[in-house]
Amino acid sequence: MNRRDFLSATSTSFLAASAPILVPAFVLGRQGSVPPSDKITMGFIGVGGQGSGHVRGFLQHPDVRALAICDVRESARLSNKRAVDAAYGDNTCAVYNDFRELLARPDIDAVLIAVPDHWHVLIGLEAARRGKHMYYEKPLALTLAEAKAMRAAVKRYGVVFQFGTQQRSSHYFRHACELARSGRLGRLESILVGSASFTPIPNQPPQPVPPGLDYDMWLGPAPWTPYCEIKCTRQFTLIYDYSLGCLSGAWGIHDIDFAQWVNDADHTAPIEIEGAGVIPEEGIYDTPITWEVEQRYANGVTLIHADRYTALKREPRKFRPNMGTLVQGSEGWVWVSRQGMWSEPASLVGAVVRPDEGKVLFSNDHRRNFLDAIRFGTPLLSPIDAAFNAEVACQQADIAIRLGRKLRWDPAKEVFEGDESANRMLSRSMRSPWHL
Repeated sequence: MNRRDFLSATSTSFLAASAPILVPAFVLGRQGSVPPSDKITMGFIGVGGQGSGHVRGFLQHPDVRALAICDVRESARLSNKRAVDAAYGDNTCAVYNDFRELLARPDIDAVLIAVPDHWHVLIGLEAARRGKHMYYEKPLALTLAEAKAMRAAVKRYGVVFQFGTQQRSSHYFRHACELARSGRLGRLESILVGSASFTPIPNQPPQPVPPGLDYDMWLGPAPWTPYCEIKCTRQFTLIYDYSLGCLSGAWGIHDIDFAQWVNDADHTAPIEIEGAGVIPEEGIYDTPITWEVEQRYANGVTLIHADRYTALKREPRKFRPNMGTLVQGSEGWVWVSRQGMWSEPASLVGAVVRPDEGKVLFSNDHRRNFLDAIRFGTPLLSPIDAAFNAEVACQQADIAIRLGRKLRWDPAKEVFEGDESANRMLSRSMRSPWHL
């Protein structure tokens, strides 16, 4: 008998055998509250800037009960525990340094995973094995081998997996997708993505590990290197040991995921890849600063992934200076970002697309979509297959840039055709004792 069945059975027996008693409204779910037995219990793994935002976001949902916080930074653990305890008016939220202790708790139904990219899959695999549903921040993985393992685990253990590409729950991006899928742009021809870029900085001298940080656990499967403060901030996304940089973790995965969505390609990935980029030869950052990669799908659509300045130079009359995506059709185009959208013809921005025309799932709240998928089996906006194939597109771009040659992808075998050097780059070794 599980926890909820036990509570339900014992409560029913007690009430049936007793004289009438007063039961608090929240226990019965009255006055808009949700009874404890119907709540989704959650743990939060990684509660830095992105993760702490999710803690506060999930606390807004009355059918969620936050039980535990995990982070390798003591200050982050304790500040988020205080936020949870203040929301509930008690002191019951547990804190952990090691994610495995949190995941071992049988009373936790679901977890948020918002950790550095090189940790995503190892934590996700353990969560799947433990039967935990996951709201999983992007990108999916550091390598394609890890991504394959994550996809297999989600499907094997049947857990709900929501990828943190929240743009799918944004009006602007959904409407742009509806315009493309409904044929309002004519035949889809190309998708131009302009991602973030950065300025290199020198190598940083080693520094003492600050009190309250478990640096060895922060590194985890990544190669051991001396601690420096900037490495353990959001800037980790620009270091190849931990991320693919702006191609993926630092921003690119957001708009590549959107491009896949627009092209109705959640089930597949580009088949031809060619491009170039500039990777700093000196300094702490070693992911592409500027780049332009063209990727062609089997249906003929071309995806151009570039840094935003290169994208602006390529289409100066259509692209805006900020990060965004230009969707080009034979009869019109639409440019979209988190700030808004514009189009040609201009009337497309205000066009009404019926659900049967656009064939796009509706959501205005990515977290709510995740919770409803757990409670009611509602279709997910960003399921595991979408996450996987968006990851494939980002990995393809990085490998093409680093090898400096054209590549062909076999979407059935999920390998590069006739290129062993490229295929060897689909996996990396992990620092002991960590492994897939």
